[in-house]
Amino acid sequence: MLQDIAQALAYAQQKDREDELGSFRSRFYFPRAPEGEMIYFCGNSLGLQPVGAEDSIQQELTDWRELAIGGYWQARNPWMSYPASLRGALARIVGCGEEEVTVMNALTVNLHLLLLSFYRPGGQRRKILMEAGAFPSDMYAVETQVRWHGYDPREAIIEVAPREGEKLIREEDILAAIDRSTDSLALVLIGGLNYYTGQFFDIQRITAAAHAAGALAGYDLAHAVGNVPLRLHDWEVDFAVWCSYKYLNGGPGAAGGAFVHRRHTTDPTIPRLGGWWGNDESSRFKMQKGFVPKATAEGWSMSTAQVFNMVCLRASLALFEEAGIERLQAKSRELTAYLASLLAPLEGPVFRVITPVEPDRRGAQLSLLFNDPERGRKVQRELQEEGVVTDYREPGVIRVAPAPLYNSFEDVYRFCHILGQLL
Repeated sequence: MLQDIAQALAYAQQKDREDELGSFRSRFYFPRAPEGEMIYFCGNSLGLQPVGAEDSIQQELTDWRELAIGGYWQARNPWMSYPASLRGALARIVGCGEEEVTVMNALTVNLHLLLLSFYRPGGQRRKILMEAGAFPSDMYAVETQVRWHGYDPREAIIEVAPREGEKLIREEDILAAIDRSTDSLALVLIGGLNYYTGQFFDIQRITAAAHAAGALAGYDLAHAVGNVPLRLHDWEVDFAVWCSYKYLNGGPGAAGGAFVHRRHTTDPTIPRLGGWWGNDESSRFKMQKGFVPKATAEGWSMSTAQVFNMVCLRASLALFEEAGIERLQAKSRELTAYLASLLAPLEGPVFRVITPVEPDRRGAQLSLLFNDPERGRKVQRELQEEGVVTDYREPGVIRVAPAPLYNSFEDVYRFCHILGQLL
């Protein structure tokens, strides 16, 4: 047994020596424990702070102090075009054109704004299909949108659930539910990667099925952006929203993101709530009546750019650009596979991993379902005491998410060794 442990540790250390992205670890701050850095596997809830974030904030404070209103045009990073400066990196992360993506508001605010544009029920076509067990904010948003239009959520919302005795939703069940609702379906709204199980849905197939049924397709990508490969434009996704504080490391309260496909951004007839920042720039300062939306995703923006809610995201996106999203996703697959291999001998009567085993159906997160939820809560507390940061979600799941931008193979080894001792 000791030989196996030594071999596992040696393997992890060798992988870290070979890791061409390993140096990025030093460009983040880790929370501290009495014995040193904590093992941080909670990037799916809140990413770590980039070392460059403090200087980035200081730069904006300096420009505000020295330039005042002149900062909108003369700051090192002019505030007037601040969201546009983030679009290139985000477009490469989500797979779209720069004009199809923007940074604004927060996730659920953006979801409501885009639902106002893309959930347009009429006649029999008024139903929204979503996965059962979606993140609560999505459930609340859909429920209240349906009520806003005067419908009963019990009748207008279709939920696709796992089959009896299963934890994952079979995609053929989603496709079958879409097919059964061809005459009544207005919108498919799916969490691209389920927060609880870590299941990554086939966005391309689901979108194609929705369109074939005469419906639109939108996605909450909070747990997918910066985590799994995305090709939103090529997949013909109608719209998507996400937060920036998880894998994108934008900091608590960071501005959210939104994608709107080009076929919609160039259609000024699509209803939306207008605001000064979403108006066409050529007439923005004419101060006259008549909202003319920009022919980009920014046409859904409403208010002046929240620079201080975007500045840390800018610092993090610079690291994504330097590392390269393809290299990060390749490392993530290796890290997660290594985590799964070390967890396998520990699975049994206490817990089991419910995240899909196929690499293309999951991201960085593995979800450990404890047969006794109280035991799961206890293990979560004990991990914290041992300097390991994961998170617990009811009922009975500890979520473990090694982020490739700052986590190491030795982090994975140390976590599994500690977990084994606790069990």
